Amino acid sequence: MDFSDVIFDLYGTLVDIKTDENTPELWAEMARIYTENGAKYGAEELKNSYFSTVAGMEGSALRRDAHEAHPEIRLELVFQKLYLDRGVEADMALGVATGMLFREASTAYIRLYPGAKELLTQLRERGRRVWLLSNAQAIFTRPELRRVGIDGLFDGVYLSSDYGVKKPDRRFFQRLLLEQGIDVQRAVMVGNDGACDIEPARALGLAAVYIRSNISPREPAPEAELRLESQDLDKVRAFLLP
Repeated sequence: MDFSDVIFDLYGTLVDIKTDENTPELWAEMARIYTENGAKYGAEELKNSYFSTVAGMEGSALRRDAHEAHPEIRLELVFQKLYLDRGVEADMALGVATGMLFREASTAYIRLYPGAKELLTQLRERGRRVWLLSNAQAIFTRPELRRVGIDGLFDGVYLSSDYGVKKPDRRFFQRLLLEQGIDVQRAVMVGNDGACDIEPARALGLAAVYIRSNISPREPAPEAELRLESQDLDKVRAFLLP
């Protein structure tokens, strides 16, 4: 099939990443950062406050909109609130900066899968429009796109934290499809998660490419036009650019 639009998931599809938000070292470092900025926390206290604040904001998002099946919050607001809770008059810039330090400290590695940059480049050279649709925090992901060198290779980037909704909610897909005038009969979704990427895309009429990568959920392979049991972007390229 000759696709005019190719929609990619990011983490586990184009980018391999390993993070750990539970290590004592991370929370000791974050407690140091908060304390230096006037918000005194112990490491375990900060960790508990962080996860409690995240849960509370997600609950608030759900209550504001009873139809919001998959709410998404902006984590910079969490980092900002942790300052405010200690009486520090933190602005959004401090919340963003702290969030970026958190991401750096919690990331063991981030790297492109082999062939990812070449695939994106060749798709655009052959006249395809290329989109990113990712469950992701903008304060983390936009710098990471620059870090791995693919930030300029998309016609548009849709991140869940920017829209308050995340996959598998079909409205997140529909936002991209409607805003960009994408013909679903000539579009394909490429992802590594059957429930979040593939099933909602196919329900909306898109074709799908499923890649079981090292960070895919443990699940049966979903129905898709192409199913790969291991990460192989060369095979994806052969399918998309026959």
